Amino acid sequence: MKPDAPLSTAALYILLALAREDLHGYGIIQEIARESDDNYRIGPGTLYDNLKKLMDQKLVIDAPRSARAKDDDRRFYRLTTAGKAALSTEVERMHSIVLEARLRLTGRSPRKA
Repeated sequence: MKPDAPLSTAALYILLALAREDLHGYGIIQEIARESDDNYRIGPGTLYDNLKKLMDQKLVIDAPRSARAKDDDRRFYRLTTAGKAALSTEVERMHSIVLEARLRLTGRSPRKA
């Protein structure tokens, strides 16, 4: 199920972090910091609140335990096919906004709807 509204910044970064590989909570926090060159930081409360929402929307699931070391008991998260589609949709939406902004900032006429 895709979200009806644009993704929040936190949700966007979480999906982006999980697009490469399954990660545990702290791994997601570290990946977000890396992806944003430390310009965006997410705390545990925000992370887990957003993960719950993303899981309720079926955009993220628990990664199977068989996909990691037997002695690793941390909870890992995985992006679903619907999550990839939602991320792709959001990236395209943001791309359109950036294109429109560049046109306006250069004084060119914006695109017609």
